[in-house]
Order: sequence, then C-alpha cells, then structure tokens
Amino acid sequence: MADAAAPATLDSEKAVKEYYGKILTKSSDLKTGACTSQPGKYPKFIREAIGAVHQEVTDKYYGCGPVFPPALRGSSVLDLGSGSGQDCYILSKLVGQDGEVVGLDMTDEQLAVANKYIDYHTQLYGYSKPNISFVKGNMELMQEAGIPSNKFDLIVSNCVINLAKDKRAVLKEAYRALKDGGELYFSDVYADKDLPANIREHEELWCECVVGALWWRDLYRLAEEIGFSTPRMVTAGLFSIDDKSYKDFLGDAKFVSVTYSLFKLPEGERSPCTIQYNGGIQGYEEDFKFDHGITFKKGEEAHVKAGLAAVLKTSRYSQFFTFSDGEKGPCKCSKLDKDPFELCAEQGNKKSCC
Repeated sequence: MADAAAPATLDSEKAVKEYYGKILTKSSDLKTGACTSQPGKYPKFIREAIGAVHQEVTDKYYGCGPVFPPALRGSSVLDLGSGSGQDCYILSKLVGQDGEVVGLDMTDEQLAVANKYIDYHTQLYGYSKPNISFVKGNMELMQEAGIPSNKFDLIVSNCVINLAKDKRAVLKEAYRALKDGGELYFSDVYADKDLPANIREHEELWCECVVGALWWRDLYRLAEEIGFSTPRMVTAGLFSIDDKSYKDFLGDAKFVSVTYSLFKLPEGERSPCTIQYNGGIQGYEEDFKFDHGITFKKGEEAHVKAGLAAVLKTSRYSQFFTFSDGEKGPCKCSKLDKDPFELCAEQGNKKSCC
C-alpha cells in the first residue's frame, strides 16, 4: 500500500496552519469527534495535573487520546504538534523538575498561547526554573527545527501525525530523535481501509484529522521499515461521523482513535527471559498495565518473549523489573497485530475503550 499522503491539489501544511491558527478558537469549534474521542481514564495524580493547566491553554486543546504513559519522572519528552501546550504542561508536571519537555508546533497562534504560560506553570509547580520550551517547526523536518538526534526518552503526539503529508518522514525523524530504548507513544486516527485519493482531497476533513488517517495496517509496515519495534496497541476507541454530508462523502469508511507504543531498540542479540515487576511506578504500584493485553502484577514471576524482553531491559522501565534466565511463571504476551476495530467490538465499545 502507498503511504497516506495529501494529494498534490491540497496544500495540507497551509490548510492546517489556517485551520488551527485562525479558524478554530476553541475545542467546541471542531466539526467531528476525531479530536475528542478518547478522553481517557487516569490515575489521580494525572487528573490533578490535567486540572492544574491554565484555562486558556485548555480551551484550545485538540486531541484524540491519552499521551501520558507510566514512569515519566526524570524523562526527556518531545511533543509533536504541541498546539497550545496542554499535554506539554501536564507532562512538565509529571516528569518533575529534573525532567525536560519540548513542544514542537508550526502554528504561530498556538505557540503564542503555549509560550505565554511557561512562567505561570513553573511557579505553580514550584520549580526553580522552567523545564519546558516550545520550538517552531514542521514534524516532517525536525532536524531543520533544531531537534537533536538520540536525545529523548519519549516522544508523544496527540491526534497530529494524521495531519502530516508524509507520515514516513515523521516516524523516521522520531526514530532519529529518540535514544536507544526510547519510546514513541502516540494517539492518532486510523481508517479500516486505505482511503482513495479523491477522499483525501477534502480540506476540512483533512484538518479535522479524518481523511489524512492511515489504514491501521500501514503503521505496522512503516514501523518495520524504519526500524521500530512492532507497534503495541494500548487503547482504542471508535468514533462516528454524525454530519450527513460528511458521512455521504466518506461512504462506508470507518475510523478509530488508537494509542500505540513503538520502541527504538538497540541492536544486539535478543532472547526470552523471566521477569518480575517490583512495583515503584507511580499510580501502578500493584498492577502495571503495559498494553491492551498485558498487565504485570507486583511480585509475580512471568516469562516474556524476546521482543518484549528487549523493550523492558533497554527502556526506562528496566529499573522496575528483575530479569533472570529461563521461562518461569505464566507467559505475558499480547497479539501485536490486533485489529483495533475488533478490540472495540470485543469490549462492546462505541466511543472509547481506554
């Protein structure tokens, strides 16, 4: 399948800048549910961080899913398409004074709001200096924006990669910017098929994060070609297009917002092993839900396959596990190419199963 891309007749970058910089003034201006379809269920400390963000920043928030994975304390984080800065300010609180958050966005109006409240949140969190900054740039050209290589523990993005003309370029740049063991953890909109070019020409539905959506299977192909680990589905939520003219235009295409996790693993031999979760992750002291099919219980031995073993050993999660040879305890695995539409159906989900 060809990569999903804006057709030549649609200047997607110009359209997105205009839409998010001048047309939208608040989240209620959105015309579909794509950017508000996975509200998420969070631990108390994350809900408190969300509630602390300045109202003007929140009013201009557009996102389709949670981008706050566990074990963030002290991490360096890059947010692609950071907009007004809501997710960045939440992450700023979660990583702590010793962590770092960088927001990348190409829209002047959104960056102006984000930058306006750096001092406000720094003082609110009791930090001696800001741990957050915002950079203007295109996520397809991060190196040109000054984003360094092998820098970040985590890259997040919330309903933005679908707006990019060249998804491959975004993922390739994210891979470059991550450290070995780093994670790309992002929510986005996906289609149940490869959408035809004429549908992708609809400017408003492109800006609404709908017709720029990848066929979900193409994400797996791109991840493999670039070098990422196999994508792991964390959450998924269906959303409907209610406007009749949009529905008629889209035909029988269906859409889902999904949070995926991809890791940049160092080269080397990989082998299965026995692991034990020792607790210690805030909000997940007894049970650590890693993806849609895997939960680690504190003190329980389990064996994991080579790919998951490599993720746990080389990522920020390694400090919370004990590793040993052999295959003791139950096997912890999940179907890595699980159809997100199928998962939603299994859980009886019509809007969100996160």
